[in-house]
Amino acid sequence: MEEELKIFIKVWVSAIISISYCYYLSARIKPGVFRLLSLLPVCALFLVLPLFFSSVHFTGSTAFSLTWLANFKLILFSFDKGPLFPVPPNLSQFICFTCFPIKRQQNPKSHNHLPKWVFAVKVAIFGVLLRMYDYKQHMSPTLLLVLYSMHIYLEFEILLAPLKLVLSIILGCDLEPQFNEPYLATSLQDFWGRRWNLMVSAILRPTVYIPVRRITERKMNSDQARFLGVFASFLVSGAVHELIFFYFTRESPTREVTLFFVLHGVCTAAEVAAKRTSFVRHWRIHPMVSRLLTVGFVVVTGGWLFFPQLTRSGMIERLSNEAFLSIDFVKREFYLTFGWVISR
Repeated sequence: MEEELKIFIKVWVSAIISISYCYYLSARIKPGVFRLLSLLPVCALFLVLPLFFSSVHFTGSTAFSLTWLANFKLILFSFDKGPLFPVPPNLSQFICFTCFPIKRQQNPKSHNHLPKWVFAVKVAIFGVLLRMYDYKQHMSPTLLLVLYSMHIYLEFEILLAPLKLVLSIILGCDLEPQFNEPYLATSLQDFWGRRWNLMVSAILRPTVYIPVRRITERKMNSDQARFLGVFASFLVSGAVHELIFFYFTRESPTREVTLFFVLHGVCTAAEVAAKRTSFVRHWRIHPMVSRLLTVGFVVVTGGWLFFPQLTRSGMIERLSNEAFLSIDFVKREFYLTFGWVISR
């Protein structure tokens, strides 16, 4: 753990220096191809940095924050678009909005904030879930699949929610949540577009969906262009997930996770098209039924295509083991720091 922390510090110092270069030098280049060329060395560095880690958590957080989001934000910044335009007024804000999965909240009423005790319940459930791994040899494949799905969501939520709170205080502004209770989704469009990993959908929209839709609308009707825009967004998401899985496993891509997102892209696009028909517009399904169908479809297809590579490589076990190691490390450091003071 201590060695990984040293690597973590070196990697993020390198990232901060690189982003400072983007702020002080690249930002002064006229937007367009030349600014993009000036940013490409930074983007290439961000592709390499996750390879320095052996820890799943450090690898995942670096790949998600730098390789995916920061690179996409910098590409948009090359053309004066995205969350980095207009350019934040100071370096610290530029670094925060580049490195972290945050976005300034435009409409404070756009999300219904649940009571704080809900987050405490999620933490408690996550603690129970980690202990359940001790008995996984006695669990059915279906129960394990539900367990893995809950683990991915809860760990994301628990790690990102405090980060959002701290950064909102530092930056002095309201930030959008990373998740909006995805288990309440009533459709795939609702799940992927308005509830799950909102920063990713906010980045894919201007970088993939809108450009593809605008280009294809020149030669086909708006429905076909919309379908291709949605499909392209999911395809790019699948390709990036494939890269992140490579960072985790250091194994050749199996294309299973890409197929997962391609399947969801096709189904989401078909769902959007179906909602525009008069038959579906007048067809009402009870929210509880639609939630069960939506979440069930995500979990079942995840068990088929998303999780197999992770379970074969032992990454899920490493996730839980690292969580316990992190807890033990914090306890030990807390005791060494405050125990010594108390004994004095």
